[in-house]
Amino acid sequence: MKSHYAQPRLGTLSNMADVSTLPDAHDGEPLTDSLPADLVADVDRIIDADTDRLVETFKDIHRDPELGFAEVRTARIIELALQNLGFDITTGIGTTGVAAIYRNGDGPVVMYRADMDALAVQEETGVEYASEKRVTREDGTEVPVAHVCGHDAHVTWMLGMAHALIELKDRWSGTLVLIGQPAEEPITGAKAMVDDGLYNFIPKPDVFIGMHTAPAPVGVVVSSPGPRLAGTDQLDILFHGVGGHGSMPQKAKDPVLMAAMAIVEFQTIVSRMIDPQQTAVLTVGAVHAGSDNNVIPTQALLKANLRWYDPAVREIMLSAVESVADGIARTYGMPEDKLPEITLKGGSSPLVNDLELSERMARTLAAVLGDQQIVTDMPRATGSEDVQLLKGPYPEMPFNYLLVGIANHETFAAAQAQGEPFPFAPHNPNYLVDLSAIPFGAKVAAYSMLGLLNRS
Repeated sequence: MKSHYAQPRLGTLSNMADVSTLPDAHDGEPLTDSLPADLVADVDRIIDADTDRLVETFKDIHRDPELGFAEVRTARIIELALQNLGFDITTGIGTTGVAAIYRNGDGPVVMYRADMDALAVQEETGVEYASEKRVTREDGTEVPVAHVCGHDAHVTWMLGMAHALIELKDRWSGTLVLIGQPAEEPITGAKAMVDDGLYNFIPKPDVFIGMHTAPAPVGVVVSSPGPRLAGTDQLDILFHGVGGHGSMPQKAKDPVLMAAMAIVEFQTIVSRMIDPQQTAVLTVGAVHAGSDNNVIPTQALLKANLRWYDPAVREIMLSAVESVADGIARTYGMPEDKLPEITLKGGSSPLVNDLELSERMARTLAAVLGDQQIVTDMPRATGSEDVQLLKGPYPEMPFNYLLVGIANHETFAAAQAQGEPFPFAPHNPNYLVDLSAIPFGAKVAAYSMLGLLNRS
């Protein structure tokens, strides 16, 4: 029975600046790496028939999101679904990570990653399956939790792709390695899986791909080579002070004031110490200090993150953060043994797509979706990922990272009519995956995997 979640009308990013797609004529050369038409039709038939289940799976995960390293239920959903398809499963890698293997004769080992974690954000989409969940963190703070970056779609796409490929296992050969990764948002989950022995459980992949939602129209896919996402560092800066009564600040050393001064001065690092032609971002995302109106606390904590492409820029920012924080603390009379403590919590290198693999996958997808749906030259972004760290001991492993449009066409068009490039941004309370993107993303994943496996 045909699903009522119709395939969307495909649209392009033609109104966006600095974006180009594959040329129509391909310089007169026929497309290579294309999938047989009957194989594409079979993928579409299987996923169309599976769409209702996939949409319900997506809604289920969306309603019950889990923060990094707490993805117990989501990991279990992946485990059971892939186990039922005949995969060999290893769970608990890097706390909640899942690795699944399906061997189907001779051929390449192709690895695919889906991240599982959500964010501490209050969802405001208003959909009937919106998250209302709140959890208490280890520090005792209660926070809302929501999937406002699309990881719920990532998991669902992987499950839909796996189901299609197992149904079509007589049409390809090779080995599938599917990864359910924890804690992408704090940029610690991929490293945790590798450190916990991921490659004791899986064979070395010949090729590795990942996919992520993007607030572009459903139907658009970005496969762009070279540097794509920035390197990042997550750091805490703890200011020490001397507590006291709010009415007598001269008797105290106020860490709240030190932290406030640091937030302002940190912005001069990028504007006055970094070459304007370099990529550099320094953001303070949280301030934790005190609890009462009339009490000067003894500590103030800043939670910051850096974005960069050039390691030399990273070193300038890290050194400058320390110098600025220490200088402020000294200015307000803190002794050398009470200077700020800086803790690096998680980080990742820039994400770089392999040129040959990116172009190959773009050709495969263009042959199915149409040239104008495949963006191959998109400006690099200041967002970050840790998926590439899953390469672990094999840094030369060919890797490509696709961005898949998930925005409703009308919503996207309305945003562009108002001069906005996108209707919402990742991590925004209104980030919304259109339900038509669920079968579409599963198909993109299936086409991509079949394009890399041996076909019969």
